[in-house]
Amino acid sequence: MSKGAPDLKKYMDKQLSIKLNANRHVVGVLRGYDAFMNLVLDETVEQGQEKHNLGMVVIRGNSVVSMEALQKI
Repeated sequence: MSKGAPDLKKYMDKQLSIKLNANRHVVGVLRGYDAFMNLVLDETVEQGQEKHNLGMVVIRGNSVVSMEALQKI
């Protein structure tokens, strides 16, 4: 298994759907990431019973369950 940083370059500036632990779900534009898969998302909206505009957020890598690109890569 590779010990390097995740290769998310092709996802930069693309809208992503991200499932988080505790059944949370957010959609936002990827602006940055690091070796621990901590993510910086802009224009972020929390999905659920109600939608909440969060703006720019940092998501810790250990809380990410899955990611999906909503735009063509």
